[in-house]
Amino acid sequence: MRGLDERVLSTLQGLSGRIAFSGLRRVLHAHPESLSRTLRRLEREGLIERLDGGYRAMGGTPTGIPPATSDLRRIAQVDLPPGTPPDSVLGRLSGRWFGALRWVGVVEGPSNRLLAWARRDGTGYVLLGIKGRVLQVYVRGDVTGDDPSEAEDSAYELLVHAVGALRPSLHGASGSVTFFAHEPGPSAPLLEN
Repeated sequence: MRGLDERVLSTLQGLSGRIAFSGLRRVLHAHPESLSRTLRRLEREGLIERLDGGYRAMGGTPTGIPPATSDLRRIAQVDLPPGTPPDSVLGRLSGRWFGALRWVGVVEGPSNRLLAWARRDGTGYVLLGIKGRVLQVYVRGDVTGDDPSEAEDSAYELLVHAVGALRPSLHGASGSVTFFAHEPGPSAPLLEN
């Protein structure tokens, strides 16, 4: 298998979800034509499949590659206002760019799906999901070589836009916002309420 083939497959298996073409290109720093050829080849070989909204790997996660949801650190959460359908909020955010955040795709979490963005340079994943009536924003807990404050700044930038997506459906109601301080040590369990 070629180098880009392995990197594409590793990224799709590691993120375990539907990753947009532009998200793959950004994360892998790949030339669009090379990436297109690689995706077609992997699809022909039955290793990946093309879905509405992106690509995903066939089969399970290879050993040694943790899924994107295995080590998330919650940055903030917002209670959804009464009567706000979670799918409409996710729909307003999905596929959009916000400041320095670029759309990557949809990642399948253990109990729900998460929307994923990366910074303009392809680093610093920020994820957003809704569990029950709570919108939650996460960064990867394994920010090796990455400045944790930059990842948090990106998460807060996304939070501002997520709260903005709630605005049209507020009708005078407001939800509570909770921020979580960064504390060294193990991450909080994923998507706990």
